[in-house]
Amino acid sequence: MALTGRAALLAALGSLPVGIWEPSWTGILAVNAPLAVACACDFALAAPVRRLGLTRSGDTSVRLGDTADVTLTVTNPSRRRLRARLRDAWPPSSWKPGTEITASRHRLTVPPGERRRVTTRLSPTRRGDRQADRVTIRSYGPLGLFSRQGTHKAPWTVRVLPPFTSRKHLPSKLARLRELDGRTSVLTRGEGTEFDSLREYVPGDDTRSIDWRATARQTTVAVRTWRPERDRHILLVLDTGRTSAGRVGDAPRLDASMDAALLLAALASRAGDRVDLLAYDRKVRALVQGRTAGDVLHALVNAMATLEPELVETNARGLTATALRTSPRRSLIVLLTTLDAAPIEEGLLPVLSQLTQRHMVLLASVADPHISEMAKARGNVDAVYEAAAAAQAQSERHRTAEQLRHHGVTVVDATPDDLAPALADAYLALKAAGRL
Repeated sequence: MALTGRAALLAALGSLPVGIWEPSWTGILAVNAPLAVACACDFALAAPVRRLGLTRSGDTSVRLGDTADVTLTVTNPSRRRLRARLRDAWPPSSWKPGTEITASRHRLTVPPGERRRVTTRLSPTRRGDRQADRVTIRSYGPLGLFSRQGTHKAPWTVRVLPPFTSRKHLPSKLARLRELDGRTSVLTRGEGTEFDSLREYVPGDDTRSIDWRATARQTTVAVRTWRPERDRHILLVLDTGRTSAGRVGDAPRLDASMDAALLLAALASRAGDRVDLLAYDRKVRALVQGRTAGDVLHALVNAMATLEPELVETNARGLTATALRTSPRRSLIVLLTTLDAAPIEEGLLPVLSQLTQRHMVLLASVADPHISEMAKARGNVDAVYEAAAAAQAQSERHRTAEQLRHHGVTVVDATPDDLAPALADAYLALKAAGRL
């Protein structure tokens, strides 16, 4: 229970004539006694708060950057009209800064025995699960002098999914995939590709594609067409160790890696390949296996939603052993990790041969665009020193990438905006060359 500002204002206004004409206890009592009686009556007429029924409905998931609407239904079982202010509390990251007060507070009036709905619009600023906290309701009497207040639990969870901003590149990559797949006039051949069909020879075709047996059975020269192999296994390995926590721009490296992994998963599933996910640092943080092409993207997005970088050094031996157990047959293993020299040379390189002996390995790393800007800086002593430091960092990354290529690893090193399309292009290049 609590006094309202209206009651305090009336008490202040009543004290003015008392102080001027009758500054005594009698005058104070003459003003405040009726006000106290009015407050007591107002409190008695206010609808009870603890008997209210609260239920939720609405969105259970939302992509980062979008909005989610959660509806709260308030049922008034009492015989008094409910005049209330309501605060629907959620974690601070459920709203953009400065919008929480407007979005979480509502006014409502519920007649006796009826129900009303209020909608809270969430605009999350971080991935993960956002759980509703408490609903605080302050019920006012008809005079607005006194109020009842109570708190209710109304559980609800909204999962904030990765934004998948790189999906804008998917149509162009699918068009390239259709070319590789022989669905357009462009037919390709590479070592390890699958036979697709026979067609009549036209000038300019590779003579090595002529099928002489088929030609002998008909009156025209027949050539074979190929398509990239299908039903290959791709394991996406997200490094969630300390290096993934480094911020590049406004987001950690892990977010850019997840975005690239989602584009590759969408592309590979359309190509008929099987896609699994492993997130690891010193233990398995997420594992998605055996999903169909229509369900794999949804499963990956849900698994990635709650992933956060762990401030521990990634156990490269454990990661390698887990990847080998997850992929017993020959696969394309896509490592989304760092290209920093120390973690690669001390962690990954000593165990890399275990992966490359059995699998095709592709390593994708997020580069910091600020390093490139620093390398071009000139004009004063500080800028020159920054340029020298940036050039040294770039040289170390190039040297580390060359070491990996020497071990047969395909390396993709790109900025957050370019990593997803670059990784998709690397996958298509491997498929076109028949190396999968």
